[in-house]
Amino acid sequence: MSGPDQPSLEKPSPADIGVVRPEWVDHYGHMNLAYYVVAFDLATDALWPGLGLGPAFRAQGLGTFAAENWVAYKREVTEGMPLAARSEVLAHDAKRLLLRHRLFHAAEGWESAECELLFLCVDLERRKVAEWPAVVRAAFAAAPAGPPPQRLALRR
Repeated sequence: MSGPDQPSLEKPSPADIGVVRPEWVDHYGHMNLAYYVVAFDLATDALWPGLGLGPAFRAQGLGTFAAENWVAYKREVTEGMPLAARSEVLAHDAKRLLLRHRLFHAAEGWESAECELLFLCVDLERRKVAEWPAVVRAAFAAAPAGPPPQRLALRR
């Protein structure tokens, strides 16, 4: 059984991102590139509790900082379209986590975009990179894994 601060070992269902809001749409009538990053950030927020990165993680004085991201746009979305995201852990080590989020039309199921993100574990008091707690690394290892990353890597 998993609680709000305990990792879930079950495969996560798609995260509901909501609908494409009017303020997310640009002068071409589709979602602006900046708001894809917003949607992927919402997917990250939905994923974190299942990986043990909720309030108990922050209570230890630790946080996650994004170090790098890459987005590929596959099909445009327009105002009012419902969005959902699926997330995969691609790789991790003592201090880094590499994820992929895939954004879908929530009703029709087609993929709109994907994003790879590299996160660092950070000691919030020192503002320095730190090691993930063992329970968090275990949750990373137990999470649904995706295919190899296309663009990002744990190390350059």
